[in-house]
This record gives sequence, C-alpha cells and structure tokens, in this order.
Amino acid sequence: MKILFYMPNAEAAAWLHDFARALPEADLREWQPGDTAPADFAVVWRPPRDMLAGRSDLRAIFNLGAGVDAILALEREQPGTLPANAQLIRLEDSGMAPQMAEYVTHAVLRYLRRFDEYQTLQREGRWQVLDPHPRETFTVGVLGLGVLGAHVAQAVAAFGMPVRGYSRSARQVEGITTFAGAAQFDAFLDGVKVLVNLLPHTPDTADVLGARTFSRLERGAYLINVARGAHLVEADLLDALASGQLAAATLDVFREEPLPADHPFWQEPRITITPHISALTLREESVAQIAEKMLALERGEAVGGVVDIERGY
Repeated sequence: MKILFYMPNAEAAAWLHDFARALPEADLREWQPGDTAPADFAVVWRPPRDMLAGRSDLRAIFNLGAGVDAILALEREQPGTLPANAQLIRLEDSGMAPQMAEYVTHAVLRYLRRFDEYQTLQREGRWQVLDPHPRETFTVGVLGLGVLGAHVAQAVAAFGMPVRGYSRSARQVEGITTFAGAAQFDAFLDGVKVLVNLLPHTPDTADVLGARTFSRLERGAYLINVARGAHLVEADLLDALASGQLAAATLDVFREEPLPADHPFWQEPRITITPHISALTLREESVAQIAEKMLALERGEAVGGVVDIERGY
C-alpha cells in the first residue's frame, strides 16, 4: 500500500508519525513538487492541483476534514484536478460531533437564558432581572442534518426546546421535526427563534444566510453559524441586527480567516466571534478512521464518507 500525504502546515510531521504507527506496512511519503511516483491513496488538506491532476493510479483521496468545499472548488476552477477513477472520501465525525454539540448547545442556552444580555448589563454596572424566554416557544432550527447536524439537533432537543431540522433530501431524526427540499424551506424557517447553520458549502448553499432567510425567522431571532463563512451575506447580517430582525449572532466561521482586524464584526457587540474552533479535527481519531477505511478498500469492501462530486458532499 503506497500512501501520499500533503498538509501545508507545521503539523504535517505529527500526522505522518501517527499514520506510520497505524499502518506500519505501508509505504508512506510526504508529497513534494515534482513527485509523480505511484501511489494507491492520497491523504490531503488543501492540496495543490499538481499533486492530484493526471494521477490515474490513485484509488481514493482522503480529505482531512468533514468539509470538502475547498478541494471541490479547486476542481470547479480547474477541471481535472480530481482523478476520474479516485473516490473522494471525507472524515465522518472523528470526535467532531460531541465538540459541535457542546458549542451549539452552549450558544443556544446562552441566548435562551439571556446571558449575552446579562454580560452587557454587567459591563454597564446595572443590576436588572430580565424576563426569560419561554422555553416551549424557543424554537431551534438546524440547517443540515448530516452526522454533525443530527447529533447537534438531538443534543439541543434534550434541553426541552422545540427543534426542527432541514436537509436537501428527506431524513428522519428521532425527536426532531424534519423538513426537506426547496418546497419546505420557508415552512422550516417560519417561527424559528434560533437558526443554526450546519449545511455543507456548495454552489447551491452559498449566501443562504441572507436577508430573505432572516426575514422568515421570528423577529428578534438569533443566528449561529458553524459551517462556512461563504454561507453568510455579511452586510445582510449587519442590516438585520440594526433593524432588530435579528437580536444577536454567534459566528465561528468567516469568508476570510483570520478575520481582518478592521472587519465591522469586531465592532458589533451583538456578534460573538470564535476563531473556527467549534469542532477541531482530532488527529488520533482521524488517523484511525482513515487507516481502517484504507484497509477496508484493500479488502475490496465499501466505506462510508464517499463524496458525491455533483452534490458537493
């Protein structure tokens, strides 16, 4: 088994070390420009086109993340980047689901109990009791019901709030009211108090968090975006906050990362910013999952996480 590895940062050595331990019989090497030697599998994060284009030997490309938007964008911009016969395989959970559930649940409860407003009152030196939001009408809507979205929806529902979920195709999630397809999108949004975005980033979902979507939510709603910055129309969010259509937002992802120091989001007190940490890729769990899938493919078995290139996830 020949494995080609690419990660454009200082963590590459640690990943290579762990892969060598998990697959001691494999021929593992880090890709360098000009390397066209044979390989069965590639493990990548934001690879250059030259690493993959024209490689008819690759059987599968493993993406070191659940989101494959960056590598698919490269394929759209430069067709032929992805070898036609190689499956593109994304990470499935690998310890990300519990982290994402913790992040989103914390943000939802913070808004339910109005802790964001109490923080403002503290800064102003004001002792004031605020009327709580009624739990039974504090409807949380989760956009995207994949592995992460379904886990998040059920985690939030455990706190007794009504939770609904939306996906492109029909899905059933225990305890969650589900909606599917473009025809049910407005019905999903109507009356939602907290909108949580966990959609994959595809051409169809770009800019989905914009003025039209915000207008369908209950007035004074909250936004939590933990998917991709390209889902959000930034000017529309600022307008919705200014008008009161949205009360506040928690953002973990941005169109440009790191978020520039002069970006207006830094100056908006109703926006909570975190640096893309809602669900970090855990190296040990990820290496184990990828190694298991490689061995399964060697045995001729099917594996999960295979990306539909046309759909983008």
